[in-house]
Amino acid sequence: MVFSGSGGQGVITAAIILAEAAVLYENLTAVQAQSYGPEARGGATRSDIIIADSPIYFPKVTQPNILVCLTQQAYAGFSPIIRPGGMLLTDSRYVKTEKKVEARQLSLPMYDTVMEKIGKPIVFNIFMLGTLIGLSPLVRPESIMKVLEKQIPAAFLEMNKKALDLGLELGGTYRQ
Repeated sequence: MVFSGSGGQGVITAAIILAEAAVLYENLTAVQAQSYGPEARGGATRSDIIIADSPIYFPKVTQPNILVCLTQQAYAGFSPIIRPGGMLLTDSRYVKTEKKVEARQLSLPMYDTVMEKIGKPIVFNIFMLGTLIGLSPLVRPESIMKVLEKQIPAAFLEMNKKALDLGLELGGTYRQ
């Protein structure tokens, strides 16, 4: 899968959390690679994640089963690479889907929901991760929480748990 967006959205952090959860708590193999635009914030970011139950021989994703685009620029650049039959998840506030791709396209109000229910954009990435897991059970939510408990300062843990739970709820609504 590929997570894409802009610097500051936490796309790469979300990918690292997912990969760690898969390896540490799901007994799976995972690889995570990332690339950034030259800007510190606002530049393009991309993170490739491969999760498997067997060895992984190549760490780059060329045709993802799952593509997450959190900005219009990410959508324009990466939507052509989605595997036919895959899933393309976009944020309805920041991305206007224009092209027809041979994938299940979901444009969900992720950012707006975070702002309405939590009021702080800092957990947008965890909400997105919860939405993705709600749509496609890649790992158990408890595994994500265990990683968050190790990485997030205690003062922010409850807010992140709420974001994860709200994302799971939104994703579960659209699960096929």
